[in-house]
Amino acid sequence: MDTQQSKTTEDSETRTEELAKAIMARHFRPSLIVTEAWEGYTFAGLEIRIKESTDLYGAVLWPSALVLCHFLDMNRDKHNLTDKNVIELGAGTGLVTIVSSLLGAKVTSTDLPDVLGNLRYNVLRNTRGRCKYTPLVTELTWGQHLEQVFPRATHHFDYILAADVVYSHPYLDELMDTFDHLCQDGTQILWAMRFRLDRENSFVERFQKRFNLEELYDLPSLSIKLYQAWRKDNGPCPA
Repeated sequence: MDTQQSKTTEDSETRTEELAKAIMARHFRPSLIVTEAWEGYTFAGLEIRIKESTDLYGAVLWPSALVLCHFLDMNRDKHNLTDKNVIELGAGTGLVTIVSSLLGAKVTSTDLPDVLGNLRYNVLRNTRGRCKYTPLVTELTWGQHLEQVFPRATHHFDYILAADVVYSHPYLDELMDTFDHLCQDGTQILWAMRFRLDRENSFVERFQKRFNLEELYDLPSLSIKLYQAWRKDNGPCPA
């Protein structure tokens, strides 16, 4: 029995490591010297070029975004984004927004004002002429004027997407309030998170008081987990 359990554990660890490698293999760099620096990614059968801004923390692409994009690309049957209303929180460089748009979603891409210029550039560069719906890039400061910016009566999102929005910053309460405001009956949250400090663990514990939480990926080599969540007062997970 112990031998069988050990083999099962080893097989699971091997599959997890292979998954992590497959995710990171989506990334490539230009083979020639280029006039403008960019990082390349392959999703939805297309090449995506992302410009980063290293002087802004929010304008750098972190591995959690790759994990979320890989999941969306590989699970189109269960999570079909075609014609769905999607909002991304902390969109950063825009990769998740771009991939969601390429998969047919109507995407609202949000972040802080100082990130929007680079975000808008990447989104337009990679979605123009490729998508059914043009993504909307707009400012959102977590926890501020939420009902004014996104009235619950008129703004219902099928999906809330978030990658690496939880780290050592002072706005975790505001982030929680934003999740709470935007997540309504029928809304699914897909959230990729890199664990660095105890604050991440404590946020997850607080999050579970308001939302049902299901772990989709656990990638120890990347220190990243991918979650699916929905409101506790809304019954089972939306189909």
